[in-house]
Amino acid sequence: MRQPRGGGVLMGQPFRLPPARPAAAYQTYRYTSPPDVTVRSACEQAGCLAWRHGWRTVVDEATTTGSGQAAYIRHRSGRDFREQRTGALTVFTFTPRQRCFAEHHTRPQIYQVRRGDWRENLGVIRDHLTAADWVEDFAAHQQRIADRLAAG
Repeated sequence: MRQPRGGGVLMGQPFRLPPARPAAAYQTYRYTSPPDVTVRSACEQAGCLAWRHGWRTVVDEATTTGSGQAAYIRHRSGRDFREQRTGALTVFTFTPRQRCFAEHHTRPQIYQVRRGDWRENLGVIRDHLTAADWVEDFAAHQQRIADRLAAG
């Protein structure tokens, strides 16, 4: 398979150099945050004011972005709204108790350090509760690698 210039992805597979060591010699730092899009009550769980009271979205249909937004709202959003046009501006008024357009984080974010690499998952070494702890762990790991390389 031909690889694109500068690395990257072609046909869904990332370019990877052949590993120098077995999978067990590596650690993988993984961050996941499951999307809330399938959770109907995400707005309610997040205490969303738009969900509670409804909201208005104003779009300028004279622009490409605005006309695309209006088309999405009208034909694909699946939300209940009233529409009022004044020239090129359209005001969409959404009724309460429906999913807004914001991405609420009602599911936990997961910060993990795992044994192994892309070839083999050998289990969790540790889970971090915050992004700051995960980043600090990653930085310390990178420093240990740099120190070993410098020592020879």
